Amino acid sequence: MKVLISGASGLIGKALQDELKNSGDEVYTLVRDKSKISQTDIFWDPSHSQVDIASLEGFDAIVNLAGENIATGRWNEQRKQQILESRVQSTQTLANALIRLKNPPKVFISGSAIGYYGDQKDLLCDENGPSGEGFLADVCRQWEAAALPVEEKGIRLVLLRTGIVLSYKGGALAKMLPIFKLGGGGRLGSGDQDMSWITLDDLVAAILFAIRNEEIRGPVNGVAPKPVTNAVFTQELGEALNRPTVLPVPKFALELAVGKEMAQEMLLSSLRAEPKKLMDAGFAFKYPELKQALNYLLQKEKAEMESQNGPKSPKSFVATLLFCIFLGTLGVHRFYVEKIGTGILMLLTFGGFGIWWLIDLIMIASMRFRDKNDYLIEP
Repeated sequence: MKVLISGASGLIGKALQDELKNSGDEVYTLVRDKSKISQTDIFWDPSHSQVDIASLEGFDAIVNLAGENIATGRWNEQRKQQILESRVQSTQTLANALIRLKNPPKVFISGSAIGYYGDQKDLLCDENGPSGEGFLADVCRQWEAAALPVEEKGIRLVLLRTGIVLSYKGGALAKMLPIFKLGGGGRLGSGDQDMSWITLDDLVAAILFAIRNEEIRGPVNGVAPKPVTNAVFTQELGEALNRPTVLPVPKFALELAVGKEMAQEMLLSSLRAEPKKLMDAGFAFKYPELKQALNYLLQKEKAEMESQNGPKSPKSFVATLLFCIFLGTLGVHRFYVEKIGTGILMLLTFGGFGIWWLIDLIMIASMRFRDKNDYLIEP
């Protein structure tokens, strides 16, 4: 296949590129920086509705994943406008170009999100579920509407409504792991809110399935078949890491940290989405259960870290952390990991009056503390 991807530098886009290339497919990407254009890149500027239409001829599939990260920065009016425009303008630019092609793609996969349904409490939503209220629901409605013109050209349109994408390389799980590895994890608010999730591997497989399966069209829920509550997710992640999860974050603290609207729509809203179209079409999820998915991801992360950094140190992470916190100013923890030279220096200077203590605490928190063999001391 010959496939074009927008948003190719994002978490999903990178994984999709890798999978396509490993299968021997031709992969092209839309880029905004002219200085970075290669033979497999096509320049576009969706903010000005610019794209080289002639370059879009002859693709088998176009996958549109472009859009600002909704979890970066607080939601003020300017930021919300950026989030909306980045999705609608990119989709409109592509849709308007595709309907003018002589040789259009067979399928247009256009990104969306289960935020379309809003906060649905205990209602199980398949692709026929009602749209909800709030900022994210409104963004998704406009986002999807911008793609609809391609159907007039006879192009099969798939609106991919993704849930929480699990990967140790990015997204929500990557942000949670450092906190949970330090034993600081806990439920958000009451923990009763449902979370509809999917592993990155299964999402990429679902996109490829949708490209190749002509029965798939219209809205498609990109989620695993078994959503869980936030309390269950928290417990499962803690057990997978062998860490306690006894530090809940109350609702008021979330609202104070990220703002009331963002906290409510992203962290506290409840949604049980069902991937009915994928299941009816025979798509097989590799990781349908959360426990199975988390164990796979953590094992994969460990294997990758060991391949990059060597084996895990036999030194206890917890013991090292305690030495750093309680005895760091005396340089004792440096002797503990057998860094003799800096240990003596710390002891002579009473820990450099806390400088070494601070450096090592930062290294431990970022999972980059090493023993004398240069092996990582990690959870």
